[in-house]
Amino acid sequence: MSKIQVNKLQTLTGHNQSIFALAEGTSPNYFYTGDAQGMVVEWNLETLKDGKLLAKLSNSVYALEVDKDQGLLFIGENFEGIHVVDLRERKEQWSLKITSNAIFDIKSQADQLFVATGDGVLVILDIQERSIVKHIKVSQESLRVLAFSPNRDLLAIGSSDNSIKVFSFPSLEPVANLTHHTNSVFALGFSPDGKHLVSGGRDAHLKVWETETFSLKQDIVAHMYAINFVAFREDGKYFVTCSMDKSIKLWDAHTFKLLKVIDKARHAGHGTSINKLFWSGFNNQIVAISDDRTVSIWEIEF
Repeated sequence: MSKIQVNKLQTLTGHNQSIFALAEGTSPNYFYTGDAQGMVVEWNLETLKDGKLLAKLSNSVYALEVDKDQGLLFIGENFEGIHVVDLRERKEQWSLKITSNAIFDIKSQADQLFVATGDGVLVILDIQERSIVKHIKVSQESLRVLAFSPNRDLLAIGSSDNSIKVFSFPSLEPVANLTHHTNSVFALGFSPDGKHLVSGGRDAHLKVWETETFSLKQDIVAHMYAINFVAFREDGKYFVTCSMDKSIKLWDAHTFKLLKVIDKARHAGHGTSINKLFWSGFNNQIVAISDDRTVSIWEIEF
């Protein structure tokens, strides 16, 4: 594990409340964060200076999604709905009231927007028509995370009913119901080659599923507390997880062995729960957000 060097490049401040939402921009040097106060901020990895306030909503923001082709930022405002910001003009283009529940995740695909809500409903919107296409009742509990497979033929949904439900896309026919977690599923990620689905959640276990049969390949006691997010590096060699236990962990994506722990004691990491992270296309830097109201930027040298 000592062969991997971890360098903390920057701690970004400006949010006044816990940061829950994170999305990479239309170009890899930009990214966006959303917090419990409803503030949505734009950051630039090239300058690593103060962020720019892009939106201020009335309720908290748990979910952000960028459609890179259309240059749109989708913001999920809890207990309200979707706000759509044109990133070229830097102003709101339209909004739609869709729920009185929390919005935990958003994914855009094929001119449609998929919204995971706190009442267990998947809301599908037509982006061009700016209207609701359908509601699908997936669970009696909250839908917490959405993940599309790399070739976009599968949609996986993690829920607070402890399950992962997998659907074919675009037909949305059920493919599998994975029930090995013992608590809410917060984290889902398909490997870039599409062969594996990695999941995590409140039970602090990482589970690795083979996507050909959706059989359980590995069950790893990965963190001390809930696993909040999982993100693969673009080349598929590594992935990272973040947790309520205040740590980021680096994993080998082929052997699923732990390679490095990034925490406060060893690397001046976050002091509270780390809620989301992604592996940026900008110099392969890792961006993470936390309840401690800061954004951390990390460089990993192998």
